[in-house]
Amino acid sequence: MKRKTITVTEAARNFADCVNRAHYQHTTFVLLKNGRPFARLEPDHEKRCTGRDLAEALTRTDLSSNQARDWHRDLMTDRKTLKTPTDKWQ
Repeated sequence: MKRKTITVTEAARNFADCVNRAHYQHTTFVLLKNGRPFARLEPDHEKRCTGRDLAEALTRTDLSSNQARDWHRDLMTDRKTLKTPTDKWQ
């Protein structure tokens, strides 16, 4: 996937082109305001799983008590190893 950094002003002036490039060329735009990352325009097909998505999926899953206990143990173990990304845009 391509990644391009542009100003908010550039994005506003070329909005239709940015949207088309995001969709057809899989380009992610990081928009800068006053030289700092402010927003992101990215293709919709690259959705990420959110906590809400995970919770909804789990409500539709039937786990035995042993499977649920094992899953919970794995989750707690993995949480200890997760690190916050240094780039807040990832």
